[in-house]
Amino acid sequence: MGIWLRLAFLLLLLLGLGQSAWPAAVALALRWLLGDSIFCVLLGLAMLARPWLYPWMPNWLSLVAAALMLAVLPARPPPGLRWLPADLAYVFGILHLGLNIKARMSRRPPNTFVDTFERRAQAQPDRAPLVWKGPGGRSVTFRELDERACQAVWALKAELGSLTGLLAGEPAALLVLPSQTILALGLWLGLAKLGCPVAWINPHARGAPLLHSVLSSGAQLLVVDPDLQENLEEVLPKLQAENIRCFYLSHSSPTPGVGALGAALDVAPTDPVPADLRARITSKSPALFIYTSGTTGLPKPAIVTQERLLQICKMLSLGGVTADDVVYTVLPLYHVMGLILGILGCLELGATCVLAPKFSASCFWDDCRQHGVTVILYVGEVLRYLCNTPQVRC
Repeated sequence: MGIWLRLAFLLLLLLGLGQSAWPAAVALALRWLLGDSIFCVLLGLAMLARPWLYPWMPNWLSLVAAALMLAVLPARPPPGLRWLPADLAYVFGILHLGLNIKARMSRRPPNTFVDTFERRAQAQPDRAPLVWKGPGGRSVTFRELDERACQAVWALKAELGSLTGLLAGEPAALLVLPSQTILALGLWLGLAKLGCPVAWINPHARGAPLLHSVLSSGAQLLVVDPDLQENLEEVLPKLQAENIRCFYLSHSSPTPGVGALGAALDVAPTDPVPADLRARITSKSPALFIYTSGTTGLPKPAIVTQERLLQICKMLSLGGVTADDVVYTVLPLYHVMGLILGILGCLELGATCVLAPKFSASCFWDDCRQHGVTVILYVGEVLRYLCNTPQVRC
């Protein structure tokens, strides 16, 4: 007779005798979860405390059934239940994180990822949460990121004349190559300090897909990498017809009607941005627009709300990642895994994120060894390439 048939037989026997099944169930669960040694210790303590526990003792038939269940069932849980404790712990972890996020977003003003970032920048200004592997590779501290974000806000105010539109919740859009990652992150964090939703657009988009990506987000501000001049100029007349302000992330603009943010960023102050400027946002306010690849038509924006963004960020800690870990990602910033789970997840957790500008199967493991990487972020294709590529020294 299999284990499940024996278990069903004993439960039916208890029900037939009109006895409660909880003593047998508790006894079996404790034995399977704690092991024989600890279970026997608990049983001995229960026997010693019998005079005090007597009022709560179940009927003797229930105790006999519990003993019978322990005798006829195996000392170890069946394979299907082997990971039950870990699964339960994971479920409770999800519930705890969900309640924590609900509590954070129910405050007024809400406690967003920006607030966590600012607290870390004040408490650990010289800690480097980002390591950039691209051109001019270096570490970026919390202080530098926060100052860049504040400068971005005041630079935008200087160029736009006011922040009225952004403060009213108007989205902004970013079209940048990986080489501008640090500048773009500072600009994005600055917009986030205003509670402004941001559309991260695939820099390979051109023509109709690019135009649709900008217009579908409702953005009234577009910041473009100067190396993507041709991409912008193809759609510029239609963007200007929609009164969308365009700027290059550079010190000069080769395109009439397009401004340049570089000089304003250089001279902008690093004064803190008041938190009450984003007090209007709620848990359902959009934080990011991440686009589909457009393989079945035009790119479609996935709207990531403030609450959903925090939930994705917390997936790192749910997976056991701690502030002492070093996370390596080669995924682009217009990808949920790269931007939210990778960079934002590390900023939220206080871990270190090593950013590579592009995926290189031959240099992947060398980078991991060089920076003491303990966690890698990937999509399925990344692992396939890694498994099929021989290791060489870069």
